Amino acid sequence: MSEIKLVLPYPISANRYWRSFVPRGHQRAIVTLSDEAKSYKQQVGWMCKAAGIKQPIIGRVHIDIQLYPKRPQDWAKRAKKSPDSWDDDVQCLDLDNVNKVLFDAIKGIAIEDDKWVRRLTSERMEPDGEARVVVTIRPLQVVTPQAALI
Repeated sequence: MSEIKLVLPYPISANRYWRSFVPRGHQRAIVTLSDEAKSYKQQVGWMCKAAGIKQPIIGRVHIDIQLYPKRPQDWAKRAKKSPDSWDDDVQCLDLDNVNKVLFDAIKGIAIEDDKWVRRLTSERMEPDGEARVVVTIRPLQVVTPQAALI
């Protein structure tokens, strides 16, 4: 299978992705997906199908994530004041949490399981309009560096 490139909605925060509660009569909390997480996963699933993904990439993968926060209305003023770093204080999710949310959303749809992610590149991009995330998934060949010695 060749690479998959998806432009997906801006992920929800990992802090809002999971919901924990203690059911009546129980002593331990149960952790489950929030309604917002279920909705995001469903939306990602539809977008994967619309992109022509019929089955997940099986085995090792490289995932490249480009996170685009929403460009603020005053971006031109910020850029004039600080051209090289105007977007440093633009509100944006933490990359580590984005990875977790995205892996869960594409698991079983675009990738078999997040345990097969062997290479990961995550980058926060300069805001250029609407908030979104661009995900590129490539299968990785199994490399046997010692094969020549056998």
